[in-house]
Amino acid sequence: MAATPPICDFGWTAPDFRLPATDGKTYAKADIAGETGLLVMFICNHCPYVRAIIDRIVRDARDLQALGIGVAAISSNDALTYPQDSFEKMREEAAHQGFTFPYLYDEDQGVARAYGAVCTPDFFGFAADLGLQYRGRLDASRSQAGPKDLRRELYEAMKQVAETGKGPAEQIPSMGCSIKWKAAA
Repeated sequence: MAATPPICDFGWTAPDFRLPATDGKTYAKADIAGETGLLVMFICNHCPYVRAIIDRIVRDARDLQALGIGVAAISSNDALTYPQDSFEKMREEAAHQGFTFPYLYDEDQGVARAYGAVCTPDFFGFAADLGLQYRGRLDASRSQAGPKDLRRELYEAMKQVAETGKGPAEQIPSMGCSIKWKAAA
């Protein structure tokens, strides 16, 4: 089922985290934050919305890293119900797609809950002071990739954040598959 996150809560400071990554390391928010900002993306391997734009996510992450923005992706889906989102499959996906950023595993889903993540993909763009400035979409693609010349909304917004410390006032929320929460114990 498709889900849409809320609008940007400008200035909100995200909670810290410490999560294992597909590269064998463990990362905290402070380890990833760049000189000009931080982009935290909630994604997963199986979601058709993510699959449709994964090449654009990789492209934009690389281009944002060149601007001094730290980037990380987090998968929080229940891997028991969705085995294609398991940590081992995440390793395969990161290698296959050539991720230039850490792909983190939120097995207990605590980080997704703390961030208020709703869907995959869900983008959280922070300024250098780690205040939230962007909670919009990558571009106008949906569960199918849009034309190659779509406006790069995430990239443009985060470039603005890197240059000015402020995100655009108008933002269109992302849309994607709902996070696959574990059943309550």
